[in-house]
Amino acid sequence: MRFLLYNIRYATGQGVRYHLPLPFSGFFRHTANTLNQIVDFIDSVQPDIVALIEVDSGSYRSDRCCQADIIAKKLHQFHIVETKYANNSLARRVPVLNKQSNALLTREKITSHHFHYFNEGFKRLVIEVELADIVVFIVHLSLKYRHRQQQLEHLHRLVKNSTKPMIVAGDFNTFGGDRELELFKAATGLEDANPLHFPSHPSHAPHRQLDFIFHSPELEAVDFRIPDIRLSDHAPLICDFRCR
Repeated sequence: MRFLLYNIRYATGQGVRYHLPLPFSGFFRHTANTLNQIVDFIDSVQPDIVALIEVDSGSYRSDRCCQADIIAKKLHQFHIVETKYANNSLARRVPVLNKQSNALLTREKITSHHFHYFNEGFKRLVIEVELADIVVFIVHLSLKYRHRQQQLEHLHRLVKNSTKPMIVAGDFNTFGGDRELELFKAATGLEDANPLHFPSHPSHAPHRQLDFIFHSPELEAVDFRIPDIRLSDHAPLICDFRCR
């Protein structure tokens, strides 16, 4: 089973051009060209499951179309997508922000799914998707250290209830290093698919490990790699799993 994790930055691109003519002006540009390149890359990987962070689900940037819908249709996959912010969040009422989402795509039919929300932080969504043999959790944690620690405690409570092998993946925003996750890993018993701590951010010169793929001991990571793909500020993570 091949698993792909990719923070695509809403397909707004990266690099010097992203900050021209003003800093972060790329955030407001239309995304069709970069999205097509992202689709071509994902298709070349042939993943069984795709966890996408920072997906535009229908703002003017994507011509009112959901990027996850577009990718899933082109790859002939099932998918789940949801806005990152809680129902009572101000962001739900702000244009563009209310279309900022995370998504999961899969070749396999989805058995069930749930959207959980942390109590702390601005980005609060946890996507839980159950497939025939595994459960996948997708997260994008807070920029604030205190909120991240509270979110990890909440995430531990969610994942410990799973009776199937699981994958927990996402952008954990661990600006303090992977040591931020030691208690979480110890409490859950999950293993890191990237034990050598290869960095994925920023994609043009990676030196931070912000993106993680954790898995149950029942799953063995037989191949892990971070390809040199610069369509977002994050590089993608690819891992092949097999049952032990």
